[in-house]
Amino acid sequence: MQTKEYQGKALRYLVVEPDDYKAGRAYPMVVLLHGYGSHMGDLANLCPAIDRSGYLYVCPNAPLAMDLGFRSVGYAWINPPDWGDIISYQSVGNLINMTIEEVMVNYDILEGGVALGGFSQGGIVTLMMGLSNPDSFRGLVALSASVIDQDGLRSLLPSDRSQAIFISHGTTDTVIPVSEGRTARQFLMAEGYLPDYHEYSMAHEITGHVVSDLTLWLHTVLPPLA
Repeated sequence: MQTKEYQGKALRYLVVEPDDYKAGRAYPMVVLLHGYGSHMGDLANLCPAIDRSGYLYVCPNAPLAMDLGFRSVGYAWINPPDWGDIISYQSVGNLINMTIEEVMVNYDILEGGVALGGFSQGGIVTLMMGLSNPDSFRGLVALSASVIDQDGLRSLLPSDRSQAIFISHGTTDTVIPVSEGRTARQFLMAEGYLPDYHEYSMAHEITGHVVSDLTLWLHTVLPPLA
């Protein structure tokens, strides 16, 4: 696999090309959004564990820099005062969509073949922007995340509620408690979705068991390029 970094018009991002990548072949694409205080390289490390040859991966960098101390910088999609503001999620969603469109200009992507996922705050952004854009994303992945502003999100939901959704959460998560994951599942089911929900004996993290289950789900929802 080869990783390339780009400075896009909206965001910096990484493109992780699969093994034996061949230009001109239409690959399904997986977009991965990192968590609060992290960076685009974080979830790029997951790509080889998910599937080395069947997908093109895109890992955008969140736009808001934050000082982590000790000369370390992290990035956020939304600042804490705006976490409950659906307009902020729509704004950052526009930046992510611009990035995806740039990638589609430079790479051949399977028509209708994009999955969007994220960890923690990246998973929150995934649900907030992905549920309202089912034509853009065949599947959504929310890892250790939650649903923010149920009433606001409900007003944006499409009439077709068949979009595939994978949710994972740790039962000992102290950052975003497992109750938030269960509430997200209940909300989605009440709105007519059928999320594939998984709980694991873990904290706020992504374990090998999560990746294994996610890969099986992804291969079904968005089959890899043979």
